[in-house]
Amino acid sequence: MLLFTHAKCLEHEMTPGHPERPDRLLAVLEHLEATGLMSELEVREPTAADTTTLAQIHRIDYLQTLTQLAPERGLVALDPDTAIGPPSLHAAALAAGAVADAVQAVLKGEARRAFCAVRPPGHHAEAGGAMGFCIYNNVALGAVTALADPGVTHVAILDFDVHHGNGTVDIFKDRPEVLVCSSFQHPFYPHRYTDIDRGNIVNTPLPAGTSGAAFRAAIERDWLSALERHRPQLILVSAGFDAHRLDPLAQLELEEADFRWITELIVDQAEAYAAGRVVSTLEGGYDLVALAQSATAHTAALMGN
Repeated sequence: MLLFTHAKCLEHEMTPGHPERPDRLLAVLEHLEATGLMSELEVREPTAADTTTLAQIHRIDYLQTLTQLAPERGLVALDPDTAIGPPSLHAAALAAGAVADAVQAVLKGEARRAFCAVRPPGHHAEAGGAMGFCIYNNVALGAVTALADPGVTHVAILDFDVHHGNGTVDIFKDRPEVLVCSSFQHPFYPHRYTDIDRGNIVNTPLPAGTSGAAFRAAIERDWLSALERHRPQLILVSAGFDAHRLDPLAQLELEEADFRWITELIVDQAEAYAAGRVVSTLEGGYDLVALAQSATAHTAALMGN
């Protein structure tokens, strides 16, 4: 299995004390090393996505604005939760490029599965704007990269981050070839697209305090029939681990075992429809221990361990 990551993703920083901090990625990589999984992975560095590539998912005026705002020093706020400093756009371009590179590698048969351990995350970034710690929509770039392959006509994006994947829904709401399934705490940030009515958008809202058992039942109820109808040739995953009971930003009650369970379910669905092909990318998760352990369980399940 492939692991895409880049040291430059650690250089993006926001305000002091911000939950989306470089330590998140370090915690994941260090735990993969400590558990011995890293030695079983083929580690690759991604190429940065360029403006032409990113214009497949984002409006060109938004991309131009980002370039104009990028500071030579200090920070510039993009929204109340998201800022960029001098290294930020390059880190974000590497995070998006990682998913595109992973998709291309998997479709070429170089591996069946890949995990992108990158930051900043991406699933809140809409076609025309940054939101919620996200600058470019990494998983969305993976989806359009896959659809550029003549052998791929249907893809699925499965998002189990505790926050709704509004940016991914915004980008693909009128593209029926992309199925987007998103489970999320509700009512909760970002309060967007939770009541959208599209055949290719499957929302699974969960009340605060939802247990692992209730989460599993909701996923099986909502996602399995949608995947059977859509029959994707590639499954992409927005892997957020902030639904863990220890996460400081949310109030769901998932455990490490629940993230292993949903990953195994995703792998099973990929075996049924997509020749086993899965590309996953890191989204949220803000308790460092819970994040590291959950992301490692996710990676192990992708590997089949």
